[in-house]
Amino acid sequence: MQNSHPQAGPITLVISEVVEPRHIQEYEAWTRGINQAAQKFEGFLGVEIIRPRDHIYPEYVVIVKFDNYAHFREWTASRTYLDWMEKSIDLVVERSRQQLPNGMEMWFTLPKRIPHRTSQPAYYKKVILGVLAVYPLILLANWLLDPFLNGFHPLISLFISVLFVSALLTYPVMPWLTRLLNFWLYPSVKRRPQRN
Repeated sequence: MQNSHPQAGPITLVISEVVEPRHIQEYEAWTRGINQAAQKFEGFLGVEIIRPRDHIYPEYVVIVKFDNYAHFREWTASRTYLDWMEKSIDLVVERSRQQLPNGMEMWFTLPKRIPHRTSQPAYYKKVILGVLAVYPLILLANWLLDPFLNGFHPLISLFISVLFVSALLTYPVMPWLTRLLNFWLYPSVKRRPQRN
């Protein structure tokens, strides 16, 4: 995977894998092994596995997060990683990888002060955060763009509005809002006691 401008911020790797149905249990054991190996590398933030509902077409989605590109690269270039990937050759029918240095997947990246074992925010909190970010942007888009889009076909007007909202949502609105509400998104993080 090439990146001509390594990212300073967190990196997410999304791996979609279609597993050979008769090797599902072996694959589950493999995921536990590679995850334990990844935790030993510097910068590892966590991993999430979305398991298939359909066992006829068992597609797993593995989301791996590192705190920056350099640590991510050390992991993916390591002998440990390559050895584990080689072990999965007979277990996986199809595999695709996508690196996400920013965007929606990174909206809920754990802050640096939070241990990698801390879970992601609850689903309802993500929904509330999304509403807090999207609703004002839609109002803003309507107010700013409506005068210029009156003569356009409704679908084209809607498309332009969506582009406007999506651009601002990805940056700077969602990253800023996530930082602002860290105390609520990650309440399990205990503050350091103050010294007298």
